[in-house]
Amino acid sequence: MRVIEESQVSVVPANEAPWEDLQEVFGTADAGQCQCQRFKIRGWIWRDSTLDERMTRLQDQTACGTPDAESTSGLIAYIDGEPAGWVAVEPRTAYPKLRTSRIPWADRTEDKDDESVWAVTCMVVRKGFRGRGLTYHLARATIPHARTRGARALEAYPMLTQPGKTITWGELHVGPHQAFEEAGFKQVTHPTLRRTVMRIDFT
Repeated sequence: MRVIEESQVSVVPANEAPWEDLQEVFGTADAGQCQCQRFKIRGWIWRDSTLDERMTRLQDQTACGTPDAESTSGLIAYIDGEPAGWVAVEPRTAYPKLRTSRIPWADRTEDKDDESVWAVTCMVVRKGFRGRGLTYHLARATIPHARTRGARALEAYPMLTQPGKTITWGELHVGPHQAFEEAGFKQVTHPTLRRTVMRIDFT
């Protein structure tokens, strides 16, 4: 399959895109079931939440179709005008379950309440557009988005992919390490065999 060129891609804040476009990206598999709520909803509340409830929460968080909204929870990528990708990027404090995850905090003395540190928590590439490098475009797009909205730093918690080992799209929702590395993120820690913490400091 042909690699996606920069000229084919446009990335917009989700509030500037129709809700229907985001749902086209998610489809009906893992992303469509989660609705990007895995890091948003705590414990038993997540287990008891319905798909309709998760969709309603995401619609509120993204403010899709509301260009003058004060905030949104991510970006939507288009390839030649077709909705093709999603990346969740917000202040790190917007993700309650990150707070209790070991990955971001292992061997670090970070202030968990620092709203000026943003985080990339999820990437979704629409079926039919996968394997063509869209995650690299998405990783790059998070940088100006966070910086222009006042972020002091931007983090990601991606997966290291290994040659010959099969990675499912569900596993890779955190994004591939290589995409963030090429975008200019630097590795901060390597808390597990397959996961790293990557970061860009703006100030």
